[in-house]
Amino acid sequence: MLNLVFAFFFAAQSPSAPPQATQLPPPVPPVPAPVTPVVEADTRPHVALTTDLGTITVRIEDKRAPVTAANFLRYVDTKRMDGFQFYRSTRSWGPANQLIQAGNRGDARRNFPPIAHEPTTTTGLTNCKGALSMARLNPGDATTDFFLLLSDIKGFDADAPGGDGAGFAVFGEIVAGADVAAAIFNAPISPTAGEGVMAGQILDPHVTIRTARRVPAPADAPEGCVVKAG
Repeated sequence: MLNLVFAFFFAAQSPSAPPQATQLPPPVPPVPAPVTPVVEADTRPHVALTTDLGTITVRIEDKRAPVTAANFLRYVDTKRMDGFQFYRSTRSWGPANQLIQAGNRGDARRNFPPIAHEPTTTTGLTNCKGALSMARLNPGDATTDFFLLLSDIKGFDADAPGGDGAGFAVFGEIVAGADVAAAIFNAPISPTAGEGVMAGQILDPHVTIRTARRVPAPADAPEGCVVKAG
């Protein structure tokens, strides 16, 4: 009995255990995972134009210029562009206005109906060096002909001072084969063919587009210049 009393006495006199010895440490706050930016996949179509002088690859702005892009791709996908020709080089206009022009130079029955005009003020695109633009006489009459620009021609934009307010519809740009476009630009010119503004600009011989096919995007495709900075 005495032993029980002493045991109780000493237990009562023993200091209680400090709280920190009986409680779990506070949880370590979680480290937030690094935020990975969402990169939207670039689904813009690419087309390889295989010509007599080599291959030019163009990227098509199908989201910004859907009508013009769909028209071009329709000729590609139906293989109607096979046999179209680059027939014009504007070397006579000097270094500030360089372009080559291609289109259907054969059976007009291969043409699809004309398309609505998409001005650069609507699409947010611009006629810079490398641009792929639709040729036309009047807004809304474009069918097959297109330009590849070898220099900036900002006068082709819809909002260019002194322009007609409509301009030429940009719908893509060169991403590979700019050297081939330059070779077409520098190809021989007929001394007699062409009238009016076309005089001194007709290629002789024409450079044929043997095939036009969709291709994967080149691994080193440049960012490009046709999309205006926001």
